[in-house]
Amino acid sequence: MAIPRVRIIAEYSDRVRAILRTAGELSITAGVIMMLFCAYLLWGTSAYTARQQLLLQQQLAEEAAEAAKKAQDVAERDKKPEIPKIELGGALALLRIPSLGRDYRYAVVEGVDTEHLKRGPGHYPGTAMPGQLGNFVVSGHRTTYSAPFNRIDELQRGDDIVVEAAEARYTYRVTSQDIVQPDETEVVAPVPGKPDITPTRSFITLLTCHPEYSAAQRLIVYGVLRETQERKV
Repeated sequence: MAIPRVRIIAEYSDRVRAILRTAGELSITAGVIMMLFCAYLLWGTSAYTARQQLLLQQQLAEEAAEAAKKAQDVAERDKKPEIPKIELGGALALLRIPSLGRDYRYAVVEGVDTEHLKRGPGHYPGTAMPGQLGNFVVSGHRTTYSAPFNRIDELQRGDDIVVEAAEARYTYRVTSQDIVQPDETEVVAPVPGKPDITPTRSFITLLTCHPEYSAAQRLIVYGVLRETQERKV
């Protein structure tokens, strides 16, 4: 006996509704998981960096106090204080950018590996140290792990970038911005963009991903040292 056409259509419709319902439930679940993952990237990673920054900034404060104790003896010997070697992952200096707010302050970590940049902006090993001749190069996240370089695209020519190291406070002046491809490594040369030239000045270069939520290119901010303030005894 033939199955009535109406019954076939009804059964088919029930199957389609069941499939659509299941697909809808899966889509909602996937959406919730994605939202939770995005929340972790934006807030969870930032909480980790905030904890690390407290430790790093405390380390810098202790090292500055120790450097101040040694400064008198160094001055009596009429020598410049030696810049201590910073181990990978250690706190190098405090970075402040006044135009990005009074509360903008990050401890710069030595190293630019994944684990280093989770703790804060990282100094490229092998590039100049703060205040030295050459290029002091710092890389930082733009969207996760507190996103320390999220707003460096707002910097204008003439803005200050302050680097507070144990021996002195160095103030750089922003000179320009650029967007480059990831393989354009000459931006970290001793003279940015001119790898064949010997530096006669002190530069700073800030690097981050561009555009936001992408690593397709690099956003670069360049600056030059304009003032050095030695630590007072």
